[in-house]
Amino acid sequence: MGASEKLLWKVYVGVIGAVTTIIAQRLVSTGWKVVTGDKPPSPTDPEISNVEAVSWALASGVGVGVTQLLVKRTAARRWATRIGQHTPDGGKVKVKF
Repeated sequence: MGASEKLLWKVYVGVIGAVTTIIAQRLVSTGWKVVTGDKPPSPTDPEISNVEAVSWALASGVGVGVTQLLVKRTAARRWATRIGQHTPDGGKVKVKF
């Protein structure tokens, strides 16, 4: 797989991931408002209890994390269908000194 395909894959997943992360964060915020009746807490607000702050962090982290996982898996399936190859490895970048 060539460098251009790897770059195309990174752009493809990056753009889709950014958009869906924004949407997921908004959905989690809306869900928080529906469940608690309040807007999501600010982590720097000293009036918010630790339990509420941690609950919000867990809810938003799980919501966004699961969304990113599902989007990457869906993108990989579509890539394989359209391009006819598996997605490029997202391997680590090696730097030599």
